[in-house]
Amino acid sequence: MQYREAVSRAALAVALGLAAQPAFAADAASGSGAADEGQTTAAATTAAAPAEAADEGQAIIVTGTRTTGMKAADSPAPIQLLSNKELQRVGQPDLVQSLAQTLPTIQAQAFGSDLQAMNLQMKLRGLSPNHTLILINGKRRHGTANLAVSGGPYGGGAAPDMSFIPPEAIDHIEVLQDGAAAQYGTDAIAGVINIILKDADHGGSIDATAGQYMDGGGDTYSIGANFGFAPIENSFVNITLQKKKKGFSFRGDYDPRVYNTTSATSLLTKYPDTVNQSDYPYVNRIEGDPQIEQTVGMVNAGYNFGDYQLYATGSYGHKYARAYENYRTPSIVTYSADTSDYATGTPYYPTGFSPLEAIKETDYSVGAGFKGPMGAGTFDLATTYGNDFVGVYVQNSANAQLLTDTGFTPTEFHNGDFKSSQWANTLDLTYPIDIGLSEPMTIAGGLEWRRDTYGIVAGDPASYYGAGAQSFFGYAPSNAGNYDRTNFSQYLDVSLKPTENWLVDGAVRHEHYSDFGDTTVFKLTSRYDFSPMFAIRGTASTGFRAPTLAEEYYSGINVSPTSVSGVFAANSASTAALGFGNLKPEKSTNLSAGIVFTPSSRLTFTLDGYYIKIRNRIMISSTYYGFSGGYCPEGYSGSNAASCTPYSADNYNIYNQAAVYNAVSAALGGSIPSYVLTNDDGTRNLSGAVSLQTFVNGADMTTTGVDFAAHYDMPTSFGTINWGLSANYNDNKVDKINPLPSALYTSTVNPSATALINRYSVWQLENSTPKFRSVLSAYWESSRFSVNFRENFYSKVSSLAAAPAGCDCSGDIETPVKSAFITDLELGFKATDMIKFSIGANNLFNKYPTKTPKEIRDAYLSIASTSYASSVYPTISPYGINGGYYYARVNVNF
Repeated sequence: MQYREAVSRAALAVALGLAAQPAFAADAASGSGAADEGQTTAAATTAAAPAEAADEGQAIIVTGTRTTGMKAADSPAPIQLLSNKELQRVGQPDLVQSLAQTLPTIQAQAFGSDLQAMNLQMKLRGLSPNHTLILINGKRRHGTANLAVSGGPYGGGAAPDMSFIPPEAIDHIEVLQDGAAAQYGTDAIAGVINIILKDADHGGSIDATAGQYMDGGGDTYSIGANFGFAPIENSFVNITLQKKKKGFSFRGDYDPRVYNTTSATSLLTKYPDTVNQSDYPYVNRIEGDPQIEQTVGMVNAGYNFGDYQLYATGSYGHKYARAYENYRTPSIVTYSADTSDYATGTPYYPTGFSPLEAIKETDYSVGAGFKGPMGAGTFDLATTYGNDFVGVYVQNSANAQLLTDTGFTPTEFHNGDFKSSQWANTLDLTYPIDIGLSEPMTIAGGLEWRRDTYGIVAGDPASYYGAGAQSFFGYAPSNAGNYDRTNFSQYLDVSLKPTENWLVDGAVRHEHYSDFGDTTVFKLTSRYDFSPMFAIRGTASTGFRAPTLAEEYYSGINVSPTSVSGVFAANSASTAALGFGNLKPEKSTNLSAGIVFTPSSRLTFTLDGYYIKIRNRIMISSTYYGFSGGYCPEGYSGSNAASCTPYSADNYNIYNQAAVYNAVSAALGGSIPSYVLTNDDGTRNLSGAVSLQTFVNGADMTTTGVDFAAHYDMPTSFGTINWGLSANYNDNKVDKINPLPSALYTSTVNPSATALINRYSVWQLENSTPKFRSVLSAYWESSRFSVNFRENFYSKVSSLAAAPAGCDCSGDIETPVKSAFITDLELGFKATDMIKFSIGANNLFNKYPTKTPKEIRDAYLSIASTSYASSVYPTISPYGINGGYYYARVNVNF
């Protein structure tokens, strides 16, 4: 590995040496139309990606300002722009990966448990995915119905599913890295990502790519087509279609339940057919990517008559995805002619089985608007409707209790459905007024009315009968429901220049929620240009994020081979009985200040510091146990978990453990599966657990950091090299944890668990985002050849966990992912003016994250835990767990 990193640095040094010329090149050109795609990168505000042509600082932006015609170089807030071509050079046909590998302030989720595997999200500045507002052509994009119920910084994420936005449809992306709640909506706390679609009325392109991970798996195929036409004069219709497939990957280890342990020997003696299970002994396939098939279409259209325009956008997508869950041994589901002897009967799956969780998702949106001049000003009237529907299924599974009681079980279950929608109607007005300053003052105002809905539909009764379908307990009628909220907001924005070099922009927004009442937020932004070379800028703003309907009302049960866990609805009678109150909105304060330094037209630097304070941040709570096999219950002797008294109905009283146990048991219909509590020989199941969580206003947090960006166009004897360097320092701190409900707190045993947000969750919130990220990029292109180089640096991240049962260690154990350089390289050849071939690699030297500490994995091995097979690499790795990815691509432009 050291050799690989040395080669990477040597290659970089050679490239720097070749490029080291004394002259400066011209800034890359701007161009906002699709006919000039790939030429919208703003040197004055980003170095994340190379320029495409000259004078890029002249690019006109529409994000972060209500002033018509503002240039990127003059923005009072940090804006980063990415062109379509820059997104394509990442290689993987995935918009989240394109953003995360190009912009250091964005981190992509590497791995998701259960349903989250099919909808990985991203976060900006280490905050929640819900803190970043996604816009399409300046209009709010609807969120996903697939709520992230896992813990950590992605917990509660219900942001838009970016996989339904095909990269081929995008002209460029504007990323506003500043609080913008007063301008766009009270949830734009971390920033705004505005995706501008292509609007060409002629020509088009076809892009096809294929790739896979260097060590196998993740086979990816994608083909996308974009074309524009004008059905009538003064109109355009731009259509994009994309079809992509991605295969499973596996980065786990053998399963000690079936191989190389005493427990495995005992199991194989009883069930010798286990060795015939597919992939034996690597039967537990959960650590890896899911299989995904996806079809997406998108349209952007407009008709111009005079100075006015009628416009419309739409998208439709379907996703079918499957993810492996924990392997079940043959003893989990058995049958017998004697219904009193099912536990020792014939296995329903003689070799055991690996359930697959699957989704069938349909996502669509439609929008239309009318805009144009209104006197000296402008107006824009628009309506947008978006809907996301997720059908949830379990395949290759069984319901053990149903089989015991009836002699029959399905092998595929429909577990239920999630559904969400958003209908937004907006009116935006601008008007310039000459008040005798260097430029007319711009007054902007607007109205928005929005209706959001969320619902859960119950699954087939077989999916939630008894202990439910293996790997995924179905959604019962008690989980089902339909919920809605309306929101009405008004904003006012004033932008003026007291002097030619001084810009001041102030905004105020008032919102009324049908369920949370009224709030008012503010923003004040200013920039002063001391000279054409040097400027300072700063912003102060406030925010207010109401919980999503999913965070308020989601509830569900999960059953694993050794545990039963529930997520209870935050606004439910069950959580109220445990002492929790309803969710409250988050409130935030944002401060930022920075400089813009442009020593020449070919070289630009920006440096911006920021401070974000979030009060009552919404997150998933700690896990509260009704039974925990790894801990001795209060009142029972035993120096370690192995010597605890076997489970009985009266020994689960850690922090009112009985209340938790009874709540989960009631959600399961009145009983807990016996295999969760005890082993086959009647001893305590050290891996067993009965637990629940809920969404809470968990803590106050402070995020501080610095964004740096530089861009340099360097001419050489063989052409111009466009250099970029961007970096981010980001620090998240939990300032205060809200108290645990007094009705739940009754014990000092296992105090790490007696907190609303325990220290393990706090650790992950503070340490799962790299504190330092940088991206060094270089792009060179001639008439026939091109080279794209990108070097990503990720500083250390880590998680913290209690020493597991069976460990010789004690206390807390840190699981680090050490700092790493990740090299990306792409080589292109233009065969004709229309056809270009490219080959490349993301993570060229096949870098893997630091492995999970040996003492933790040895402990899992000693008790033959399912976690041994699924814990080779920490899933918090910011650059994934699959190693390098190589690809080939062909682009045809016409």
